[in-house]
Amino acid sequence: MNQEVADAYWKENISAIMKLLAVWFIVSYGCGIIFIDELNTIEFGGFKLGFWFAQQGAIYTFVILIFVYAKWMEKIEEKYDIHE
Repeated sequence: MNQEVADAYWKENISAIMKLLAVWFIVSYGCGIIFIDELNTIEFGGFKLGFWFAQQGAIYTFVILIFVYAKWMEKIEEKYDIHE
């Protein structure tokens, strides 16, 4: 792999990571802290939604983002022909 292709690969990789971290930040910090009062007006499974996001939702989102990252990286690696 030449340097130009390697740079493009890492640029796309870092871009994917930053986008997924932004989603995780919005869910964990935004829904669990900033928007908690608005979300607590809604109930989910017998619990206030803001509380649920602070206790469970951020964790579930993180696990889902791990699988999304794995699929996304698989496509990026195929694009740059470095897949297994």
